Amino acid sequence: MTIRYGGYHMNQHSRHTRRQLLQVGGVGMLGLGLTQLLHAGSATGPLRGSARQKSCIFIVQYGGASHHDSWDLKPDAPDDIRGPYRPISTSVPGVQIGELLPKLAGMADRYTIIRSMTHGNGGHDGGMHICMTGHSAPTVETPYYGSVVAKLRPATANMPSYVWLQNIAGDVQPRYLTGGFLGSAYSPLRVGTDMDNPAEPGFRVRAFDTPADISHQRMRQRLQLMQQAEPPAAPSTPSATSMQMFQERAVDLVTGPQARRAFDLDLESRPMRDRYGRHALGQNLLMARRLIEAGVRLVSVTAWAGLPPGERFRNVQTWDMHGQGAGLGSIFGAGAFGLGWALPNVDQAVSALLEDLELRGLLGDTLVVMVGEFGRSPRITGAGRDHWPACYSAMLAGAGIRGGYVHGSSDRQGGYVRDAAVRPEAFGATLFHALGIPPESRLAPDGFTRPASAGQPILSLFA
Repeated sequence: MTIRYGGYHMNQHSRHTRRQLLQVGGVGMLGLGLTQLLHAGSATGPLRGSARQKSCIFIVQYGGASHHDSWDLKPDAPDDIRGPYRPISTSVPGVQIGELLPKLAGMADRYTIIRSMTHGNGGHDGGMHICMTGHSAPTVETPYYGSVVAKLRPATANMPSYVWLQNIAGDVQPRYLTGGFLGSAYSPLRVGTDMDNPAEPGFRVRAFDTPADISHQRMRQRLQLMQQAEPPAAPSTPSATSMQMFQERAVDLVTGPQARRAFDLDLESRPMRDRYGRHALGQNLLMARRLIEAGVRLVSVTAWAGLPPGERFRNVQTWDMHGQGAGLGSIFGAGAFGLGWALPNVDQAVSALLEDLELRGLLGDTLVVMVGEFGRSPRITGAGRDHWPACYSAMLAGAGIRGGYVHGSSDRQGGYVRDAAVRPEAFGATLFHALGIPPESRLAPDGFTRPASAGQPILSLFA
């Protein structure tokens, strides 16, 4: 059998080394962007047993959600601080949240609210980098949570380890698409950009499409060629074995049905899709549940709430609610940048996710996080609130997190932490602890430098 690759001919009797083969195309001859699919799951260590490990759905409220109007209302504050919304009782005596979250209020016994998140960077770019790395002063190359999880707890099923659903708008550096200093092998598979998202008619995941001139049969022939390129008598090495396993898994991923089915929302019932909400956040969270169920280790979801009927697309900064001064309308309105649109969609989608995970027996093994890069300012100006990293809120559920618990508190105006401050390092360590990853795990090859987290987990958050 002779196969032609570019201008290079090989036959089944060739004795070219793997190094030579890689020089003429190597992994690329399969026609796959492997680092976008498997994140080196096979290369980081042996596949683990069949026991289900912890996974995470990380909902990123990019733009900075207002804690004053959702998780930490201040009904006794002056009008220009408290806003128009009133607190409502939840299923947990003594715990109240905002009136635009009635479904989540009814299931407060399933999650923890942190009301004392804090850091010092009020910019979207810097704040997001802090939020998603768990470091107060990260370097440019500090990896996001998903990349660390993909390295230390890679997927054992033939699925990507790390997926990011929905893009982030352009006023942050695209670090979320990289693996930081861990390398591109630990970058996420990103699905959905702007209006190309699973809430739109005709949406289709194209990540597993092969080049038009490469059939599945031809791809497998190329893999066979690569395997034949190593002399049979040559001793196998761990790196060579890992590379072969990596290549085989990549081909199986692209040609097999498992990953494609996991991303296919058409396999869900109409009532289920309606329950999550026919908007970008709802459909992305439904896809996230399918991915976790299929074996993906961490799914980040940009919490874009989509567009109200009749509004034109501008960007995905749902939560950057500066108000009329920025041409965004009132923060308390029902437009794309209004809480009257965003919070009901969060209430519908996140309550559906928690309920769905619980009914499927997945909530005990799935950490659900919802947080922004910071909160919003106490004082309302121009019918909006500005960036505010000094104090804000987060929600956590599943994977051993206590239900019906409130950690920390803010002052009377919600501007500063009053007690039990949670800094990025503690938050990151808590997430890793929930996922069964020792925060002190070392990421550098030397085994000493670059721990996953420099913080200590907040053990009081766990049941």
